[in-house]
Formats: sequence, structure tokens, C-alpha cells
Amino acid sequence: MAIRIITDSTSDISQVQGEKMGITIVPLKVVFEDGEYLDGVTLTPDEFYQKLTVCNELPHTSQPAPEAFLKYFKEAKEAGDEVIVVPISSKLSGTVQSAAVAKEQCDADNVFIVDSLNATIGLHLLIDIAVSMKEEGKSAKEIVEALEAAKERVCLHIAADTLEYLKKGGRLTKTAAFAGTLMGIKPLIGLEDGVVAVQGKPRGMQRALEDMIGLIDKNGGVDTSYPVYLGYAGDQETLAPFQKFIQEKLPHVRLCTSPVGSVIGTHTGPGAHFIAYLKK
Repeated sequence: MAIRIITDSTSDISQVQGEKMGITIVPLKVVFEDGEYLDGVTLTPDEFYQKLTVCNELPHTSQPAPEAFLKYFKEAKEAGDEVIVVPISSKLSGTVQSAAVAKEQCDADNVFIVDSLNATIGLHLLIDIAVSMKEEGKSAKEIVEALEAAKERVCLHIAADTLEYLKKGGRLTKTAAFAGTLMGIKPLIGLEDGVVAVQGKPRGMQRALEDMIGLIDKNGGVDTSYPVYLGYAGDQETLAPFQKFIQEKLPHVRLCTSPVGSVIGTHTGPGAHFIAYLKK
């Protein structure tokens, strides 16, 4: 009996990476004014930010239909395999619900669904744990239990370069966004209990990054037995100075990097810096 791992495209694991990791990635749909795209399939992160900067209305994402999961569940059932599904936070998308409906339709006792309460590189981190444990020969039950515990320790902090997209998304009033822009505010946002929350309003990107380290300290520091993920929104060139800053502040961690795609990128806009880690 083999274990199959499924996540969705909001993990920002590319289809190519997914193939190498031996996992399945179910794409969400990204809907712009000019039409619908499959996240990570017909729309790359680079293309997403190019479209985001010129669109009049913010795009929205649409969860996969239950059928997108059903075919994988049926295949696994016929093969006698177990399936672990780790989708985006149920508080950000109905993807967990689609997987649950598919499980019911398939009448599958072999499918385990973990509500990650995460997205982007935070979700990527959980998938890394699942894949490592599978390679170590752990059972599906052991992996699910470990993921349920780990998801409570995953922290995601984001230093946004602009207030524009928080304003467009209704998380800031026009007046607050205008005043914040004049003051050079670079908001710190993150995921708290599976939802997007503002974590600070520092002035200037350097102060935002310092405050990001402050949040990590406040959380009790990083568990260095797991990698720390750094993410970038749009231009990869913005990653190098951020990576250098984090390496100096957290010299003993193993850093991995990833582009950040549509779901959280819609809130932050381009130029944002992301960090995800497991707290001690």
C-alpha cells in the first residue's frame, strides 16, 4: 500500500517541482477581467504579477470542483493506496470542502484531509514535512498526526511594498491607504489562524524587515530542524538583499526560496517579502 500526497497550486509548488517530489498539485482558477486561468498551469507567477499591475479590478480565485479530486481518489482506491490531501486554509478558500465532497462521493476510507490553515510557502513547508515522512516510511496516520501538530507552529510573515492592493481588496480604507503611503508605511501582514491579518505598520522596508525579525523572536524563534522558506512576489531580483538580511539575522537556518503566486499575492501586490518557518 502506497501513500499519495495531494496539495493545491496555492502551495506555490510548481507542477514540475511536484512531479520531482512525487506529489499531485490540483490547480485553483484565477479569474481576471479578461478571463479565467489555471493557477500554475496556464498562468505562471510572473504572468500573474504582470496582469495584476495593470488590471482595474483585483482578480479572485475559484476553488477546484470536487471532480478535480475525485479522479485521484478513485485511482488510489482501485490501487489500494492511501491519500493525504493538504489544501489551502479553509478560511481562505473552499478547496478543503471540494476535497471533502469528493471523498464522500468516492466513499473513500483511504483519504485523509488536513486543513492546513496556511497558504503559499507556509503550505509548501507542510508538504515538505509530509514528503520527508513518506520517504522515511511513516504511515499515513503518523504523517497526518504530524501535520496536524505542525500546522499550529507554522508562521508566515509578509512585508508588503505597497498599500495599494490591501486598499483594493477592502482591507484598508482609501483614506488610511493614502495616509499610510505618504508616511512610507510598509505593512506587515501574515496568516493568523488561517486568515490574513495585519501584524504591524512600520515605516520603510528596512524597518519592516527588522520588525519581521521581532515577530519571529516574539514567537519564540525558529525550529532549525526544519527549513525556513523565503518568498518573493514578482521580480526575483528583490530576493537577494532580503535573503542576505535573513541569513545575517538567522545564521543557523537552512533557507529555501520560492516565487509566491496568486492567492496571497493578490493582497500584497508585487515587491513583497515573505518568510515561513516552524516556531520552536
